[in-house]
Amino acid sequence: MNPRAAGSLDTENRRLLLRLALSALAMFGFGFLLVPFYEKICEATGINNFLRPEAEAGARAAANTQVDASRTILVQFDANLHDLPWRFQPVQRSVSVHPGELVHIEYEVSNTRAESVTGQAVPSYGPQVAGQYFRKLDCFCFAQQTLAPGEKRIMPVVFVVDPGLPDDVNTITLSYTFFELKGRNAMANAAGDAS
Repeated sequence: MNPRAAGSLDTENRRLLLRLALSALAMFGFGFLLVPFYEKICEATGINNFLRPEAEAGARAAANTQVDASRTILVQFDANLHDLPWRFQPVQRSVSVHPGELVHIEYEVSNTRAESVTGQAVPSYGPQVAGQYFRKLDCFCFAQQTLAPGEKRIMPVVFVVDPGLPDDVNTITLSYTFFELKGRNAMANAAGDAS
């Protein structure tokens, strides 16, 4: 083989190796920076921010102790079930609050099935913009709920409506929908049968 051709081949191989190494480094860097980029997007838009601990959100809401007594907001409560054999309802249908005021309300839930059932509550707000100003410090929706057969439970929600809520919003509807976590229920019932 011609030494010149062999040298040319080595040079091409080195260039290819360098390109591949730079491509791998660029892909790693992109993947590494994707998480903080996603957090910043979620922080800016206020949506899907599952990466921020709820304790941090609660601490920020608790730090705002300025109560706006000149304004009253009607907060209505709604309860829904999605294919779940429970009874679920708010203890009180609505409450009038001042922005910045700490409020404690309760929901009542009971399992009507003859076996343990696990569910997860998902909140929603009406109008949608209100979700940015509704700060929950304690909520049953932060964790999955497992109810034994016939079990009845009172579940708290502690919240503050941020005083920065737009002036044209006078009524907020806090709605929860409970969904059954079927895989968890099958495992819990199998564990109960085994004991």
